[in-house]
Amino acid sequence: MIDTLHVRQAALPVRLIAQFIELCKRVPYSLVAFVARFSVAAVFWKSGQTKIEGLAIDLVSGTLELGVPHLSASAIPLFTDEYKVPLLSPEVAAYAAAFGEHFFPILILLGLATRFSALALLGMTLVIQIFVYPDAYPIHGVWAASLLLLIAQGPGVLSIDHLIARHNRS
Repeated sequence: MIDTLHVRQAALPVRLIAQFIELCKRVPYSLVAFVARFSVAAVFWKSGQTKIEGLAIDLVSGTLELGVPHLSASAIPLFTDEYKVPLLSPEVAAYAAAFGEHFFPILILLGLATRFSALALLGMTLVIQIFVYPDAYPIHGVWAASLLLLIAQGPGVLSIDHLIARHNRS
């Protein structure tokens, strides 16, 4: 004979877990994608800001210095002494990184060419992981996961890509 009280008590945690899972499924993908886009864009933008002078924009802290951006005096020595990316001269690597860390985050934040931009930043992440900071895999793994999510699923409805796709369907 089965004790019905024990069956009901055992079923309660299962029901609560099932209800929690259903509640989690209600989190809109577009919110997840926007958080991924904003977070990864912020990481690369802030890194890019350390390589240039003349333009400083940080939406969170409220920093706004508009001007003509140019490579900072410390950027090329950084690529000469610390980053040492193979196959590229420190000058080319510094300019490419400064450009990429500004251009692709803007696109990702706007949700424009999101998959392409995420792929470019994933490539930068792999270069950083393999050649510059191989011990930083926990951080780079989080970046890669966010970028892979955007590559696989797209930017969500809060994006220019979505508006373009919707316009082209009509």
